[in-house]
Amino acid sequence: MADLTVSSVRPESVTAEVLVLPVLKGGDGADPRVLGPEGVEGIGAAIGLTGALDEVRRIPAPAGFATGALLLTGLGASELADVSDADARRAFGAATRSLTGLDTAAIALPGAAPAQLAAAAEGALLGAYAYVTSKTKAPKAALAAIEILDVDGADGLEDAVSRSRTVSSAVDLARDLVNTPPNLLYPAEFARRAQEAVADLPITVTVLDETELAAGGYGGIVGVGQGSTRPPRLVRLDYAPAGAGQHVALVGKGITFDTGGISIKPAANMDAMTSDMTGAATVLAATFAAATLALPVHVTTYLALAENMPGGGAQRPGDVVTMRDGTTVEVLNTDAEGRMVMADALVDAVADGPDLVLDVATLTGAAVVALGTRTAAVLGTESARDAVLAAAGTVGEPFWPLPFPAELRAELDGRVADLRNVAGREGGALTAGIFLREFVGDTEWAHLDIAGPAFASKPLGFQGVGATGMSVRTVLQVLTDRSA
Repeated sequence: MADLTVSSVRPESVTAEVLVLPVLKGGDGADPRVLGPEGVEGIGAAIGLTGALDEVRRIPAPAGFATGALLLTGLGASELADVSDADARRAFGAATRSLTGLDTAAIALPGAAPAQLAAAAEGALLGAYAYVTSKTKAPKAALAAIEILDVDGADGLEDAVSRSRTVSSAVDLARDLVNTPPNLLYPAEFARRAQEAVADLPITVTVLDETELAAGGYGGIVGVGQGSTRPPRLVRLDYAPAGAGQHVALVGKGITFDTGGISIKPAANMDAMTSDMTGAATVLAATFAAATLALPVHVTTYLALAENMPGGGAQRPGDVVTMRDGTTVEVLNTDAEGRMVMADALVDAVADGPDLVLDVATLTGAAVVALGTRTAAVLGTESARDAVLAAAGTVGEPFWPLPFPAELRAELDGRVADLRNVAGREGGALTAGIFLREFVGDTEWAHLDIAGPAFASKPLGFQGVGATGMSVRTVLQVLTDRSA
């Protein structure tokens, strides 16, 4: 992650390689305006900018600037007061994402409210990310250092920027895990990396291997993992600070690669299934951030880790497995594996007696069909669902609520077992959530289906191609809200 510092240096005196300045759209026939030192206002119109979001242009710095280049980024509004924190985050993230290969940059947002400037700083950090671990031929690394220009003396900016550093570190942790190729990240290795990530934090980690999972009756996790030569794991992390007033349990789907098993997926785009462990990466990252920020909330986190392969020992469509709570399930489609590992982990999460349970998963293609590739779904009890939507609104991540139609429950009744793991084609995201609901009882619970926005094929704002880290900030905000 880039080193982020706050400075009171004037924009024209910045010595970084690039100075990032924002551009407001023209309103009522007026030209777009560059916000910065005297003399830059008309540059946007002169070079044909509009000030729209995601519009980024790099030009040589005019005379009088110590830096060699300006990078102009659109704010998407005509007045600074109308620029949302999410738009500031997106604008400056788009800017720093375009600066891969440079070492230093400075960003300025003259006249901004402290919250806008903190959002800009967070966006700049999130945009300055590149996964180059597997590249050997002079890879273009992300920015090494970002200077935030606090020319107006914003109140509380240092504290806000400190939080931005932690949030960005957590998002990058999730991105790194998701972007790691599946031959290098398998269940046992994921468990090891989880232990490593929180080694310096007050978090207790317990890892169950395949023998312990079988002995403990985790039929869902064991069944999904039995077709792979790399056996499953269940990781439990417990952050229990003194004085915590609320207890939140998190559950993450961690399918380190998903072929679909015997119900094998088409070859086209199967490589993206390296991202099927994004839910587990998300809840690990949120737990890491909560402990780093010393939030006074008890967090118990479960990472349900397996590799879904069609090996000789793989479970077959038609098999019946017994879940952690004794429920029997007909596995009619081995590509509906995420709900199987999640259900086992949810049983343990609920047994801890939390005030709230959140599960996060790249669970269904149906959620992508319904909401596209940028918006995530949230289902659950009304209060938990609303808490997620409120948190998502605070951090600027797009979620949309989906229902639990009562008539769909009957479609999950099994023929030879208590439940079947799939229903009809219609409402697939809904029946997946209804399946999970069977394992949470009366607990306050929300299910986040992030199948669409977890892994991007096109860049947008601070998100590049590949892992996006989407939902880490929402889950962390829920924990922050509960800690208050």
